[in-house]
Amino acid sequence: MTLDSYRMTREPYYRPVDDEVALFTAAYAQRLPVMLKGPTGCGKTRFIEHMAWRLDRPLITVACHEDMTASDLVGRYLLDAEGTVWHDGPLTLAVRHGGICYLDEIVEARQDTTVVIHPLTDDRRVLPLEKKNELVEAHPDFQLVISYNPGYQSVLKDLKESTKQRFSAIDFTYPDPAVEAEIVAREAGIDAATAERLVRIGARTRNLRGHGLDEGASTRMLIQAGRLMAEGVQLDRACRMTVVLPITDDPDLRDALSEIVAACG
Repeated sequence: MTLDSYRMTREPYYRPVDDEVALFTAAYAQRLPVMLKGPTGCGKTRFIEHMAWRLDRPLITVACHEDMTASDLVGRYLLDAEGTVWHDGPLTLAVRHGGICYLDEIVEARQDTTVVIHPLTDDRRVLPLEKKNELVEAHPDFQLVISYNPGYQSVLKDLKESTKQRFSAIDFTYPDPAVEAEIVAREAGIDAATAERLVRIGARTRNLRGHGLDEGASTRMLIQAGRLMAEGVQLDRACRMTVVLPITDDPDLRDALSEIVAACG
């Protein structure tokens, strides 16, 4: 089996903001497991898509969630026309055939599920399939990457230290305003002045973090607002739809966010 269907057929746009491309390239050369740390919507997923394209490696992405079991990652026996047959999960596919496996928002997964990755993150580089009584040695090209949002840390949702310390890490944050405006203009298909207005709105919403908001408007949200504006939607309506309403249900915070939009409009 090959993973050709998981290869990027065209370059995903990514605007580097520091030395993250060089750092990840070096980590891949040594097959180090990598943790991408940063807030939601700041470009972590686009970055790993870009790096998979740059390195010409298949990318298998798993969106982690609280109901995900170890079998969802490694595989299970299923009944088909030929009887009971083992089907590899996404992690096992990447391990066997040399892809990059990206576990997106790993903190959403149960801790008893994430421990299955531990043998892949040290010198062993193996994946035990207990139900199949098989020990899968990682393909030389395999790499494990996870994303992690420190802003969601809590007693109930956080990574174990025994998991964190197995990974090298690259820190992501929102870009400087000029760079973020460049990204928003490029991705939304809008002019630079409009993108700059959206970025000013985003920056001011982020100042409310810790004052009622867990996080402000992400770069992704600003791009979505820009795309609506590219379709003729006015700035206030576009921002209400993509920023104000999704980010909070609190009426007072919504009013504060709407005032920010009006002030920057």
